[in-house]
Amino acid sequence: MTVTATPTPRPAPDAERTDLLAALAAARAALTTTTRGLNDEQAAARPTASALCLGGLIKHVAAMEESWMAFVTEGPSAMRHDLPDGVTWADLAAGTAREIPQWVIDHQNDFRMLPGDTLDGVLARYARVAARTEEIVASVPDLSRTRPLPEAPWHEPGGVRSVRRVLTHLVAETAQHAGHADILRETLDGQTST
Repeated sequence: MTVTATPTPRPAPDAERTDLLAALAAARAALTTTTRGLNDEQAAARPTASALCLGGLIKHVAAMEESWMAFVTEGPSAMRHDLPDGVTWADLAAGTAREIPQWVIDHQNDFRMLPGDTLDGVLARYARVAARTEEIVASVPDLSRTRPLPEAPWHEPGGVRSVRRVLTHLVAETAQHAGHADILRETLDGQTST
């Protein structure tokens, strides 16, 4: 009797990439579904004690995804957090900085629906960012490719991130904010995303 070993099938080379993008798409859908049926005013409403609004959460997540994908394609220079002359990180943290960098203002505005922002516009931008993410991830030859992180107090000195780790971070951040969005929507009108 001859026994022939059956080879263990290997996953397709792009299975991990496909799985990560599918997880990110699911988290995005969980987030954007919370806005179904809302108008611009409701998307800008802040129904809890925080300053968060549904439209602002989507703007923030889109901006973060776009920023991390720029990091993947361009490296740390795409995520610079320069400080004005004479301003320190401690000044920013204490609220005593004599000048606020534009990137801080932009980051704060990403959490708000500003005059002229519409929910349709916010969702359309997020869809464009998502499509671009898919293009970038499809073009990366190796998800293990790393880049050094830019200097910032929230990054470990000398830290690096692989494309894989960037994607897992985006999945986690998007899912976390989808949970925040569920709370906002339920507080706003009793509805949930499901």
